[in-house]
Amino acid sequence: MIDDEDAFGHLLQDYLRGEQGIELVERDDGFIGPAGSMRQYFASFPDWPSHERAAMAWVRGRVLDIGCGAGRHALYLQGQGFTVRGIDISPLAIAVCRRRGLRDACVQDIEDIDPAAGPWDTVLLLGANFGLLGNAAGVKTILAKLHHSTSPDARIIAESLDPASSTEHVHRAYQEANLQQGRLPGELRLRIRYKQYATPWFSYLFVSKSDLAQLLEGTGWRATHLQDVETGTGAYIALIERVSPSPTL
Repeated sequence: MIDDEDAFGHLLQDYLRGEQGIELVERDDGFIGPAGSMRQYFASFPDWPSHERAAMAWVRGRVLDIGCGAGRHALYLQGQGFTVRGIDISPLAIAVCRRRGLRDACVQDIEDIDPAAGPWDTVLLLGANFGLLGNAAGVKTILAKLHHSTSPDARIIAESLDPASSTEHVHRAYQEANLQQGRLPGELRLRIRYKQYATPWFSYLFVSKSDLAQLLEGTGWRATHLQDVETGTGAYIALIERVSPSPTL
């Protein structure tokens, strides 16, 4: 990713310097909205949402934090004595992680996960980062790669959002258009904007619990625990555990 495309990384870097920036998400239908407070990316453990704090009890062994951002989950686990690698497609985000003390932080796309770097025992996809798998095909492909990069009893701790929880017409219309084109309702095409910077367009996925179960079929993974994040929001966290047989890459 070149510098002018690293909008998210510039945002993190500026926040670390004390500048209060706003992360904007642009969807391919023209919808633009704020993504939330930047404070969340730098929050210390006591200030995390309760479901994230609880999810740390599921972590074991060697940890791969995918889409690590400013590194808050990875840094906490490193401080607890875990071996952790944080990966992110944003070079500036990884630079922020390193400045904040994360010892193992790499610029890497989720599609380029290297089995030789494993085996990992826990994979983090928190902060709705299950969405980084992109679409139904991406779920199958990336989970197969993770299966080949993890230990036999590995687990994924993932967070997502049921798209049906939205009542806004602009979002429901987008979901209906997806269904008419044979896609999952929560398949999105997005880019992040900040100041003069804009990331390339990328795919992102919000998925219901029932669709998650269907997507996991044949991947070598199974959701063993689903916990609502906050009643009425549609957000939930999933503990996804590795099963056999191993899928074919």
